[in-house]
Amino acid sequence: MPVYLRVLLFSAEQGQQSISSQKLADFVGVNSWQIRKDFSYFGDFGTPGVGYNIEKLARQIKKILKLTVVKKAALVGVGNLGSAVLAYPGFKMYSLDITAAFDISPKKIGRKINNIEIENVTRISTLRRKKISLAIIAVPREAAQKTAEALVKVGVKGILNFSSCYITVPKKVKVITIDIAMDLARLPYYLPAG
Repeated sequence: MPVYLRVLLFSAEQGQQSISSQKLADFVGVNSWQIRKDFSYFGDFGTPGVGYNIEKLARQIKKILKLTVVKKAALVGVGNLGSAVLAYPGFKMYSLDITAAFDISPKKIGRKINNIEIENVTRISTLRRKKISLAIIAVPREAAQKTAEALVKVGVKGILNFSSCYITVPKKVKVITIDIAMDLARLPYYLPAG
């Protein structure tokens, strides 16, 4: 659904008002029947022969994904990757807003990136008061588990983990781990030999 939403928002920026399942499928790289099947789980959104109203469908997908209100997130670890995450404008498309950033380095604390002041990681407890329930971990591998535990302790319910290790959290907390190096290492398998 997030991929479909991205295509719809891009199409709306291009001035389109409707899109067919075939055109949506071409953008995403799947069959048009898969698009129709995916949407059928949530209701009937299209009009045969016309397609989908982009604005209406985007609104429905945001509702399905619980993105109808802006969700605040925090970032822990403002190294090279964390700085890039803070500077990335694409989160707003999904109603996500990084409003807090933390690091352990005295050289980084107090600096601002994208109008977010980097705070000392010892102030992570302020997330509860700020009502932030999503977090991004971009710390070195050896600090990831301890960081996750601190986030869970202050009420974070969803973590996007960029550290290159598995972290353990209570079942009520959702973790998505993205290991860029490992994902890149999968690509040569798909390349032709030679």
